[in-house]
This record gives sequence, structure tokens and C-alpha cells, in this order.
Amino acid sequence: MTLMSEAETPRTEQGRREWLPEVARRRETEILEGAKGRPPRWFEDRIETLVFRNRAIHEDECVNLNPATNAMDPMAENLMAAGLGTRAALGYPGLKYEMGVEALEEIEVLAEAVACRVFSARYVELRVGSGTLANAYAYLATCKPGDRVISPPASIAGHINHHTEGLAGLLGLEVHEAPVDTEHYTVDIDAVASLADRIRPKLITVGGSLNLLPHPVKEIRAIADQVGAKVLFDAAHVCGLVAGGAWPNPLAEGADIMTMSTSKSLGGPPSGLVFTNDSSLAQRMDAIAYPGLTAHFEPSKTAALAISLLDWLDYGSAYATEMISTACALTDALDSKDIPLFLTSEGPTSSHQFAIQAARWGGGQATALRLRQANILTSPIGLPDGEELSGLRVGTPEIVRWGMTAPDMGQLADLLARALDGVPEDIAADVTGFRRQFRDLQFIRRQQPKVGLI
Repeated sequence: MTLMSEAETPRTEQGRREWLPEVARRRETEILEGAKGRPPRWFEDRIETLVFRNRAIHEDECVNLNPATNAMDPMAENLMAAGLGTRAALGYPGLKYEMGVEALEEIEVLAEAVACRVFSARYVELRVGSGTLANAYAYLATCKPGDRVISPPASIAGHINHHTEGLAGLLGLEVHEAPVDTEHYTVDIDAVASLADRIRPKLITVGGSLNLLPHPVKEIRAIADQVGAKVLFDAAHVCGLVAGGAWPNPLAEGADIMTMSTSKSLGGPPSGLVFTNDSSLAQRMDAIAYPGLTAHFEPSKTAALAISLLDWLDYGSAYATEMISTACALTDALDSKDIPLFLTSEGPTSSHQFAIQAARWGGGQATALRLRQANILTSPIGLPDGEELSGLRVGTPEIVRWGMTAPDMGQLADLLARALDGVPEDIAADVTGFRRQFRDLQFIRRQQPKVGLI
């Protein structure tokens, strides 16, 4: 029998995902056609090129106003490649299934201690891979299939993982959209009270992907107590403001569980956290993590997260305050240029995020694509006008981390206005020139060069 070499071994062609939207199918096909028949070395070279291309986009060419992203502390980023990730460490500290992981279990315990200190919480679950998975832990700890939950709708930026199409539906929950208070871009307390009295939910969720004013957590707590429900606060976007003391701590206001992504305003690695002050809930989530959903979790990420959180102990207040003041300065400058902002009863925002009403330019998605041509990065968002993704979401976590402050917002607003109402490609070079003025990361404890920074 003749043995075939690896290069001669037949390979099955990757199937095309015909169920994707047309634009996604076209993009996937374009990439796969370019890779068809290529040898392994081509893949290696291409992926390396793309890694550095991505870094150039975000750290050299573009101003990133997407509040769902941030830059990491270089020390934390370097720890992601420190060789910890291949070391499995199942189980509890002192009772690990694998041997030789004493250092890893200490990292785990110390990271938990730092996280609880930053967020003034008694318990944290950090063996989760994302904010959505953090919400999965919260749902599994409080609900069972068929239970009713109240969630904020997309018109006030309720995340899809709280909806029937997302995680909540996947777990078999009966989702009821919370009535909205358009003047405050949050849930309507009186209407939620009436809904909760009628459907008797197991869980009421507040928070989402755009937060303009603090949410009425205390009032929701009172409603939940009347119907025997738990309260989940999704702090995916405002966790940095909470960590820095610039916004109220939802746990102190009565939330049973607070979940979050750690790579947005918090500026950490891609991960998630779940906090609670309730020991029974903490015990349930501990069992969900192990031996439930998580066996080997990522210790490199855990170490990086701990370093990222330490920055908040030293600089959290200053960072959170600067994010808000810079956002407010940018809204003032845009308003002076007649860029239509979404307004609450108290103005455009009291957070690090705000929204532009994007109907003039074809809606949020079209406007975000338009600004991309000018090297300005944003994202679409829902607004309470009935039109899907009619707003453009803007935020300051990353630009502030790179050193932009309120006095720089007049120049940035001018670039935004020119891109929106002019020819975006014509100002792309000006945006890059502006971006290159800001090369040093702020609010980190030890300055280190970023790997591969151009």
C-alpha cells in the first residue's frame, strides 16, 4: 500500500453557510475563494499580515469611537501570551484535578480578590468567556425553561442576548419586553410594575448597549420584591463608570446580580464577570461554572484581567471622570455644528456614550459605514422611534485611553461633521493625522510598549 504525503492527502472543501445574510455570504465567499487551494504557508503569512493590519487600523489610522472596544494595558496584553493557556486547572484551589498548577490557582484567587475590591462586591465568578456567557450564568442561576423574564427592548439598546432571538430564547425563557421611558432612555417604572404584577416574572433585567442616564435600579428592586423576582443589571458598557465611582453601583442599589464584559469601558481582555452579594446565588453560579459549563478556563486571560483591574484601583476615578467629560465635550461640539443628537430629558448623556440620530444619512448602519471611509469607527444602535438601528452609537473609552481629552473634542467634532456632510474619503488622511497625535496609553500603572505597535 502506498502512503500519501500530507500535501497529497485529499481535503474536504469548506461548506458555504447559505443561511447567512447576502452581504455576509458575499464577504465569506470572497475570503474563501482567495484562500482556495493555498498551501499552509500562505495561511500562516496571511494571518500574520492580518494581525498587524488590524493593529494599524485601530492604533494608527482610525479614531475609534465605538464604545464596545478599548485598548488593553500592555502588561496585561503581554500576559495573554505568557504560556499559561495550555495548562488545565480544573476544580477548586487546593483541590485541583491536575498537578503542578499551584501558581495558576493563586492567580485565580488573587484575580477574584482584586475584582471584588474594584466593584465592592462579596462574590465574583470569573470563569466566563464573555459578557453574554456571564448573562447565561445569571439566567441559569435564577430561572428554568418556561420562566418569564422582563428585558429591555432594542429601542433602548437592550442586548440581543436578553431577547427571544438570543440567549434568553435559547435557554427556553419567555421574554417580555419592558415598556420604555423615552425621556430617560430606560425602562418605564410604572409600566414595568404593572407588567410584573400581571406576568409574575422570575427575573427583571436592566441595562444594555447604550446607557445615557443612570437606570432606576432601586425602583426595579422594589417591583421585584413585590412579585418575588430577581434583578439582573447588565453592566457590559457602564462597568468602567461603576468601577471608577462615576455611576451608582447596581449591587448597592439592589441588583441581585451584575454582569459585564471586560473589554469595553473596563479596558481588559475579552472576558466576562458575574458579581453578587448573595451567597446562595454565588454558590449556584459556582456550580454552574464547575462542574457545569467550565472545565479548563483560560488562566492567561485571568492574569491579564487581574492586571487590568489593578489599574482601576489607582486610576479608576480619573479615567471614568475623563470618559464622561470628554463625551459631554464632544456632544457640545457636535451640537454647535447642527449634528442631530438623541436627547434625553437631561441632555445627550451623563455617561461615556451618546447617540447621533442618523436618519439624515440613511440610518445607523449606513452612517457607520460612511464614517468608516473617513477612518472614524462607530456602530449603529436602536432609538425609541420605531426604526431599527436608527441611531449611531458613539463613545469615548478608547480615545480617552489614548490620551484625548475634552479640549481635543472641537477638532474631532469638526472631522466628524465633515465626514458626515461631505465626502468621507477626502478627510480620511486628516483623521489619521489627528489620531497620530495620541500614541501613549493613559491610566495604566506601568508604562510598557505595546507588542507590534507601529
